Amino acid sequence: MEEKNLKVVKEGSIIEITLDRPKANAIDLKTSRKMGEIFMSFRDDPSLRVAILRAEGEKFFTAGWDLKAAADGDAVDGDYGIGGFGGLQELGNLNKPVICAVNGICCGGGLELALSCDLIVASENSSFALPEIRSGTVADAASIKLPKRIPYHVAMDLLLTGRWFDVNEAKNLGLIREIVQSSKLREKAWELAKLLESGPPLVYAAIKEIVREAEDLKFQDALNRITRRQFLTVDKLYSSEDQLEGAKAFSEKRDPIWKGK
Repeated sequence: MEEKNLKVVKEGSIIEITLDRPKANAIDLKTSRKMGEIFMSFRDDPSLRVAILRAEGEKFFTAGWDLKAAADGDAVDGDYGIGGFGGLQELGNLNKPVICAVNGICCGGGLELALSCDLIVASENSSFALPEIRSGTVADAASIKLPKRIPYHVAMDLLLTGRWFDVNEAKNLGLIREIVQSSKLREKAWELAKLLESGPPLVYAAIKEIVREAEDLKFQDALNRITRRQFLTVDKLYSSEDQLEGAKAFSEKRDPIWKGK
């Protein structure tokens, strides 16, 4: 499927969403709403297990919010659609893994979008920043997420100064999984997606729900909810055919066949 500014490719249970809005792949309200529809469809389609988010070109992953569109009337607090900005930041109950393949400049809302994914791979020419401070506004999602992902004082440095940092610093901070050659980036993202595609989808769902919900819980409270099967994904997992299949495959010394049920 291909629409203006977005390309969607499906292969097996993997979906690849490619942002294509030259020159900076900036996201306006219309594009954000469409991305939300795509990611919601991915979330709700039982035949899909893994998503890849990438962008065309080598210079920009995305510059984030489209300031030109804003100047033409797109309100910064306008209707971003399902899932909020870029379709991911506020999409509820997304219990499937999302891989982000960053190429080139990833700044502002672009970095916030990458932070909304589960795994990030980046090309060697990638660079990152949260420059909102310089335009007199706040990087809202990053102000919430970044101090939880990296050391507090480093996060505050990036938020308060808006400085740029390269892919090596991003790797050292633990923000990205792997640095790859630009020409190999898409291949690496698909390789990772296929690895996840072969894994147990019910377990992925449980992991994502536990991580998301436990963020605001004390350790023992979160653990109690797991052991008492109070997370929907955990309850489904513990009653599933896949749970039995995993044990059988281990005892029979073979690869399990996951059905997602």
